[in-house]
Amino acid sequence: MNPLVIKGSGLTVENVVEVARFGRKVELAPEALERIKSCRAMLEKKIDAHEIMYGVNTGIGEFSEVVLNDEQVKEFQKYLVYNHAAGIGDPAPVEYIRGAMLGRINVHAHGNSGIRPEITLTLVEMLNKGVTPYVCQKGSVGACGDLAPMSQIALLLMGEGQAYVNGKLLPGKEAMEKAGIPVPGLMARDGLGTINGSNVLTAMSAIFIHDANNWLKQAEIAASMSLEALRANMKPYTALLHEVRGFKGAIRSALAIEKCINGGDLKEGRVKCKVQDAYSMRSTPQVIGSAHDALAYAKSQVEIELNGVGDNPIFFPDKDLALSGANFQGSPVSVPMDMAGYVITMVSVLSERRLNRLNNPALSVGLPAFLTKGAGMFSGLMLSQYTADMQIVEQKLLSAPACIQSIPAAADQEDFVSMGMNTAIKNFQILENAYGVLGIEFMAAAQALDFRKEEIEKFGNGTTKAWEVVRRHVDFLDIDRPLYPDHTKMKELVRSCEILKEVEATIGSLE
Repeated sequence: MNPLVIKGSGLTVENVVEVARFGRKVELAPEALERIKSCRAMLEKKIDAHEIMYGVNTGIGEFSEVVLNDEQVKEFQKYLVYNHAAGIGDPAPVEYIRGAMLGRINVHAHGNSGIRPEITLTLVEMLNKGVTPYVCQKGSVGACGDLAPMSQIALLLMGEGQAYVNGKLLPGKEAMEKAGIPVPGLMARDGLGTINGSNVLTAMSAIFIHDANNWLKQAEIAASMSLEALRANMKPYTALLHEVRGFKGAIRSALAIEKCINGGDLKEGRVKCKVQDAYSMRSTPQVIGSAHDALAYAKSQVEIELNGVGDNPIFFPDKDLALSGANFQGSPVSVPMDMAGYVITMVSVLSERRLNRLNNPALSVGLPAFLTKGAGMFSGLMLSQYTADMQIVEQKLLSAPACIQSIPAAADQEDFVSMGMNTAIKNFQILENAYGVLGIEFMAAAQALDFRKEEIEKFGNGTTKAWEVVRRHVDFLDIDRPLYPDHTKMKELVRSCEILKEVEATIGSLE
């Protein structure tokens, strides 16, 4: 894969995943480098003229009215980074931090941040040579940027902190030396220009959107298996029905599910079904579709942030102007991402309701109770529903929006913050549980399809392939056995997207 050229625009969610997760190399566009140099030249003129600029020759936060002398300006960036490297607890995954570094480079590429080009070029080298700062997951309130985690990145620019190189955690100076990257140090503006943006929560959000989209496509595959097992009426999945209403996500979802069941007896009308099914079956395109639409909106907002100038102050060399504002504020990302998280919970709830119908003999249209041949002696998948329910309750607790949870800080100078890092963290916890919930529906649906083979000759091409993949990992439950290994295997199978890849290879893309 060719290096990704960073130019301040055109950065996508997919690009973030390519660089952060899969190690795609990056390079700074020559015109971006020129913009950075031009902006720095303007800043240095203003410093020489003793023009007062926030965070350059003043303190920050409540100390923004304190003007620094020439000697203090030189040392201020170091102490700024020290003070803000105030996170706590376990390290964030490497891919989150790589994504944040990519986002910060793209901010710099606009030429509005005032940092020295050496800073941006060092971040580029760190990405390309696999030097990833050790960064505590928690500590950011998502305003003034992700100051705590970004400061742990900035420590490396002084040869301090810690970093991973080839999976090994080393002291910062040693990590940079091992990779052959000169330490640039921090001069006026460099520290604040590195840390003052919502880059970590935005990178996390980009990765989440990518993973959540793959999960939703698998939710449609699992739904297709359950619908075939429950002998659903498939007329509600006719695209025309959704086109007349107009929601893009519902149209997409209906078409995806139809693709999965194409070629089977149910789709061909050779299976007797009810006139109308329960909502958990009939409303699937509308529900999953609304999640698609929510993710699409969140993606649009995240990509605006990825390609915008989230910084403070912001310099305009062509106007010889420095403006201090609040473009670091994480709310434009945290608001849609709160929604992106809770729609995954919503679709998980829908998945559990279909699981309930598969298990319940009063609702399963002739399937054996709890999908076992030996009801009474055996309990089948009865307890699988308990496990799904526990995870869904946790998802529901995590689905309260973080963007409304502001707590004032910095002596009320920073009296409203986005709490966007809380949003980003809890979204991954929601998705973690979603893998487990959906894995259990896949397992139950495969079990049910095995029973249905006695009366249905052919299932849809997509659902058949999905059943085959499930059966490579989990055997039919003939007699009761401990189910925790099966549940865990299914959770990891959904996370791996193996079902999705094989189904799409068989029937085409579900998007």
